[in-house]
Amino acid sequence: MVIIGIVGSFVASLFGGWDSALTTLLIFMGVDYITGLIVAGVFHNSGKSKTGALESRAGWKGLCRKGMTLLMVLIACRLDLVMGTSFVRDAVVIAYIVNECISIIENAGLMGLPIPAALTKAIDVLKQKSEKEGD
Repeated sequence: MVIIGIVGSFVASLFGGWDSALTTLLIFMGVDYITGLIVAGVFHNSGKSKTGALESRAGWKGLCRKGMTLLMVLIACRLDLVMGTSFVRDAVVIAYIVNECISIIENAGLMGLPIPAALTKAIDVLKQKSEKEGD
């Protein structure tokens, strides 16, 4: 039990400490992954596979993306340490929380849950902005 505590403390310190932002990100990542599994496994409505059903390759890609998200947070934390700031990590975590939230809402829509028009429009605006910035 002591070893688990030591390892957990070490990992938390790498990510700049265990705070509500990191907890929220991890919760949203888990909810997004689970709702994605439900969309594919129950509703067969996933855009991640040809048939819309569960596919191990799509699931593995999703887990790899989640791992890469955590690596980006780690990098942001290290940048903060080098620059003597505390905002890069927070900005990265908040950006990924927003991204996970959008994905959760999309999954809910694929399950047939009615999404309020204001929320749908806000998501469309965010997507358009990110596409323009990507160009």
